[in-house]
Amino acid sequence: MPERRTVALVTLGCARNEVDSEELAGRLAADGWELVDDAADAEVAVVNTCGFVEAAKKDSVDALLEASELKSAAGEGTGGTRAVVAVGCMAERYGKELADALPEADAVLGFDDYADISERLRTILSGGVHAPHVPRDRRKLLPISPADRQGADVALPGHGAAAITDLPAGVAPASGPRAPLRRRLGGGPVASVKLASGCDRRCTFCAIPSFRGSFVSRRPADVLAEVRWLGEQGVREIMLVSENNTSYGKDLGDIRLLETLLPELAAVDGIERVRVSYLQPAEMRPGLIDVLTGTDKVVPYFDLSFQHSAPQVLRAMRRFGDTERFLDLLDTIRGKAPLAGVRSNFIVGFPGETEADVAELERFLTAARLDAIGVFGYSDEDGTEAAGYADKNPAEVVAERLARVTQLAEELIGQRAEERVGERTRVLVESLEPEDGVEGDVVAVGRGEHQAPETDGQILVTAPDTGALVPPVGGFVDAEIVAAEGVDLVAVALPAVVGTAAGGGR
Repeated sequence: MPERRTVALVTLGCARNEVDSEELAGRLAADGWELVDDAADAEVAVVNTCGFVEAAKKDSVDALLEASELKSAAGEGTGGTRAVVAVGCMAERYGKELADALPEADAVLGFDDYADISERLRTILSGGVHAPHVPRDRRKLLPISPADRQGADVALPGHGAAAITDLPAGVAPASGPRAPLRRRLGGGPVASVKLASGCDRRCTFCAIPSFRGSFVSRRPADVLAEVRWLGEQGVREIMLVSENNTSYGKDLGDIRLLETLLPELAAVDGIERVRVSYLQPAEMRPGLIDVLTGTDKVVPYFDLSFQHSAPQVLRAMRRFGDTERFLDLLDTIRGKAPLAGVRSNFIVGFPGETEADVAELERFLTAARLDAIGVFGYSDEDGTEAAGYADKNPAEVVAERLARVTQLAEELIGQRAEERVGERTRVLVESLEPEDGVEGDVVAVGRGEHQAPETDGQILVTAPDTGALVPPVGGFVDAEIVAAEGVDLVAVALPAVVGTAAGGGR
């Protein structure tokens, strides 16, 4: 057995990165590494970077610099941080360029290094050097035809083959020929599960396909096996993630495969809530809407990537739709599930966007009644088509529109939260906090079906005067919403669960 080493994984960016970090954790744990929570306590700090937009890239660089400050100047055996390693999207996207610009990092590793992560880190700790890769367009590594991609020998984070036996406790066994090892880095009742990797869409503002590659689905058996393992680990809610979940199955010969898979995932022992993220409005199908709104334990939650609603802006983005089509889609969803949760992100200040286009977006937002809205100001991204557009809006115009639409969005989601007062909801408890001014009593903090982890607010559940509410983390509490505080909600537990530990099940 190799000498035991300590490693900490610092994860930035989206839920897909979180899954990738847990794959790296599984690989390292299987090879004898001890995983610690704090980078200051680890010999190696591995920073899983985000490379999506400028703000995320800055956060990644800051995290690398912060980790580098922990490096001990002393030799082996001091217990200090001895190496800082960059992985993830920013590392893959920039490779050698990042390594040259950030000498504080001891290594920059790409996706091709994930299968050998333990060997790479041991080499770095022993004083060796791993040459950073020269970035390449990962779309070109896979066949053009989706049907030919499943057998391709290309590194896909979250899909990697694992032939390791005799695994330590807490590490997921290989669940199929393309399923990764996995070790949870948190103990909460929610976990993301990667449904696919890459994207075949060619949005003019987005560089993700160039470094994440073309779209490849995971096989249903692998997804199911991983969800079963997560259920055994105490997970109660799974969130399916990828760059585009509505395309799932197209490379497996069945574009409607998600409609078949969702009921199977909902039937897994221990899993009480299945949530699907990253849905493309142009690819929404009646059958998929039916499954998302009519399947027990599959929550009616729609994370729809609208991006804008003015037709000419959407065409310049190489996307489809308009205000009326999007509102019709929302009407269809709410006709089947009136309490469905809906969130979306939007870009303002896109090249060629006019004041009339912004007014059209504001009209859509006002009518859409979205539960959560993310607004971003346009900025050029390396290697994207839009970066070469001539009709750019001045930075001050982008900033003004961002401030204006953000303010409107905050007002609208506050109004939408107020609309939910009086609704009954089932809350997944994620933490317990002391109740202000009430000694010994606690407030359950969690989320309803219309709220995704971290992005859509939370619900604070208190007990009525008849007794104290002491549910376990990971339990479910039926409650009535009585107030809104911005995007967050306040609810009162219904009498049936007062003073009891509410477990899963309906």
